[in-house]
Amino acid sequence: MDSIIVNADLDGSQISRDIYGHFSEHLGRCIYGGFWVGKDSEIPNINGYRKDVVEAFKELEIPNLRWPGGCFADEYHWRDGIGPYENRKRMINTHWGGVVEDNSFGTHEFFGLCELLGCKPYVNGNVGSGTVQEMSEWVEYMTFGGESPMSKLREANGHKKPWKLPLFCVGNENWGCGGNMKPEYYADLYRRYQTYVRQYGKDKIFKIACGPNAADFNWTEVLMREAAPLMDGLSLHYYTVEPDWNGRKPACDFTEKDWYLTMRNAGFMETLVRRHDEIMTKYDPDKRVALVVDEWGTWFAVEKGTNPGFLYQQSTIRDALVAGITLNIFNNHSDRVRVANIAQAVNVLQSPVLTEGTKMIKTPTWYVFHMYKPHMDATSLTTRVASNQIGPKDARIDSVSASASHKKNVYTVTLTNAELKGKKEINITLAGLKGKIKEASATILTSKEMHVCNSFDKPNEIKEKALEVKLSGANEMFITVPAMSVVTVQIQA
Repeated sequence: MDSIIVNADLDGSQISRDIYGHFSEHLGRCIYGGFWVGKDSEIPNINGYRKDVVEAFKELEIPNLRWPGGCFADEYHWRDGIGPYENRKRMINTHWGGVVEDNSFGTHEFFGLCELLGCKPYVNGNVGSGTVQEMSEWVEYMTFGGESPMSKLREANGHKKPWKLPLFCVGNENWGCGGNMKPEYYADLYRRYQTYVRQYGKDKIFKIACGPNAADFNWTEVLMREAAPLMDGLSLHYYTVEPDWNGRKPACDFTEKDWYLTMRNAGFMETLVRRHDEIMTKYDPDKRVALVVDEWGTWFAVEKGTNPGFLYQQSTIRDALVAGITLNIFNNHSDRVRVANIAQAVNVLQSPVLTEGTKMIKTPTWYVFHMYKPHMDATSLTTRVASNQIGPKDARIDSVSASASHKKNVYTVTLTNAELKGKKEINITLAGLKGKIKEASATILTSKEMHVCNSFDKPNEIKEKALEVKLSGANEMFITVPAMSVVTVQIQA
């Protein structure tokens, strides 16, 4: 029998709800046809925002939404997206699909969406093709409440009161699509640009520097050495692919070995977080600077017949396991990882939601975020997992991953079972628990077959269901977990 021991009497750090953030880029059908359909659309909408999509994300209680990119951020000029629609510039989205971008979704529409969702806005500024003045004036336009040219322009465009801007990143992937810069050069640019990301009034802007691509540890070293006192966060981007970038296949087309390679690559996030944390701690031993994993998730080949530049992919139980494993890692490192954003929210890469015309479906990934909600702003608890290793020789992984937290007298344990075949008996112990367990319940996300997905014809093939929990002592219980599963156990003590 596998076991999970939760140290119920040893409080860790708070799990920031911002770990459960999402990402919306001007890419494919994420914004247009995803979040935004326009006020004149026949698709039910709330002032242009697609109603079913808004409702799906409100149910997740998403903490923050990142925009406008991504690679698009470093070619985005914010003045193109304000004012009357008929006067907004039309352009070609050269990064993503070569389609016309009409800028009908801009600053006002984004902040309106965040207000509707009840989430924090997270904005990426343009360093790659933008100027210091442009970034400075955008921050002023968004946040300044006094009299100035930018506040008057915002008022002329229909919004007198300034917005709050809790999260702002100076550039995006400046080691790649954001300018192909060297870390030393970007560090100097960051120091300069962030100076003009001014805080007007009492509401703090959490300044984030562009961090490394996956295992580029030198980038982290240079940025922390040169600019740590001037940043609140350092970003990290890492995508789970199998077996490599050149060998990618569509999301529903994979072998059993591909399954284990994907799980192995998802688990590499643990190594990345640990190593980048070690480097950051050299310059920031108090862990003031957050590691912001603002792009993560699976990246497979696009679905057949779709625009290659739209990055549209389906989602199976494999994606759900990647989400569960990754979020467990973030929860277990919540002392350093305090913001994260899955890529992306709608119709792009590992999306929680897919749309097609008037139809909308929730993917398995949506259900994982729904199941993990109890962790948001809870206190983390260390766990010890005893399980077997599985998979082929070149893709060995632990079969079970887990994380745990508590709010008051409610304990939450989330776990994944990456076994492709066969059920598992798992014993869960709350070590050091004062008193005893009163009751426990669980939900599970699993699939009868690894290639199954929620389609527009069959939207409920994979969905959250109840799972039996058997109490076996004052502080113990056990569950029977089928293969390919994500589980949430909630315990009242």
